[in-house]
Amino acid sequence: MQSQVLWALVLLGVSGIDGFHAHRVLHTRRHVVPSMVAVGPAAAPSSAVDPLPIVRPQLSGLEGKALAPDFLDNVPSKAAVRAMVPSHCYTRQTWRSLAYLAQSVITTALTASLGLLIPLKLAALPLWLLYAAVTGTTAMGMWVLAHECGHGAFSDNRLLQDAVGFVLHSLLLVPYFSWQRSHAVHHARTNHIYEGETHVPTVVDGRDGHETPGGAEMMNIAKNMGERRHGFYQLFGHLTIGWPSYILAGLTGGSKYGTSNHFWPFRPLNSASAQRYMWPNKWPTKVLQSSAGVAAVLVGLAMWARRAGAATVWALYGGPYLVVNMWLIVYTWLQHTDVDVPHLGASEFTYMRGAFHTIDRPYPPLIDRLHHRIGSTHVAHHIDCTIPHYHAREATDAIAKAFPKVYLHEPTPVHIALWRVACHCIAVKRRSADDQRYVFVPLHSWRSSPK
Repeated sequence: MQSQVLWALVLLGVSGIDGFHAHRVLHTRRHVVPSMVAVGPAAAPSSAVDPLPIVRPQLSGLEGKALAPDFLDNVPSKAAVRAMVPSHCYTRQTWRSLAYLAQSVITTALTASLGLLIPLKLAALPLWLLYAAVTGTTAMGMWVLAHECGHGAFSDNRLLQDAVGFVLHSLLLVPYFSWQRSHAVHHARTNHIYEGETHVPTVVDGRDGHETPGGAEMMNIAKNMGERRHGFYQLFGHLTIGWPSYILAGLTGGSKYGTSNHFWPFRPLNSASAQRYMWPNKWPTKVLQSSAGVAAVLVGLAMWARRAGAATVWALYGGPYLVVNMWLIVYTWLQHTDVDVPHLGASEFTYMRGAFHTIDRPYPPLIDRLHHRIGSTHVAHHIDCTIPHYHAREATDAIAKAFPKVYLHEPTPVHIALWRVACHCIAVKRRSADDQRYVFVPLHSWRSSPK
């Protein structure tokens, strides 16, 4: 298993993964985000005497809401939010969670069984692609419930909860405990410019030890490629190898942690900082437990392939697996990135400010139901991740009503928002001398690479 992971890392490092990933392998970690094609100045003006020209990002459907001068001051405390959310929203009901688990397992089994009716021939490729899209979409519901187990929102029975999460995530080749830990770091440092754990952008004129340098290089790449080509480039990179790049090397995570690996918590696959901050104390043992679960599934897949043929396994399991990974990237990318949603430095960051920089989006009703509303109620989830998904809609409505100045719901259809982010969320820069939030530099405004 270790040799396989090492080989995978080598392949990721030397292949033309993505401007984002290749540059990260060379020392930095990078994040790319879409932006809406709307144009307009941000709300907060610069001071009369400003040694830094103000960065005026493009606008999404949020219309610069997260950049309002008083946005950070209006973020409430966790206690204030809890006082406004009905108390029963924090109650976990094991029977109800198991019922939703049954829903996801049954729908996935039904769609997967349709694959048995498709002939394994090249002429049937369109049917296999449709099968992968449908089955991967239903299977994402199991991923979300395993994620809920990792947060302690599935049941008060810890043993049952971890058993469900471990089995579900292992079946999807996700190291359950490893990801539980790194995801907890992500929640603790959401949209932190240096200590964030996923989709952390590079910074123009970035300083080592405070930010991830390399933003000018990323802007130059995008400018040379052009908006549309770069947008397709980013979509392909993120949706195909984005997830394996993250769990194998920690790509898109903050510079604080260096290189991290979710299967082997020691060197040479982890930097000293990753060992210290990502896998301290009990976590190396739990990482190895997670690896054992994934290894067992890989052995099972290998035995299946030996008996039925590799093509059968790729068609029935591999296609849906890739679609699940695509959904995962779409959700995490769009939950924390848009052209006018900033990242925060150490002086501005607090847990609740990070949580309120999360973005809810209008996913289609069927998708939202199949995926247990993970994309439309994510703000509430980041404020308190122990809220079960079946109470998240009510909690979200209460938060939106009580704190309208800071609740972020971006109304653009998801596919349009994804394209905006892929084309325009490339690198960030400190907004101005008076406003130390980091905002995405509009591609159309980029002229040269600062030295």
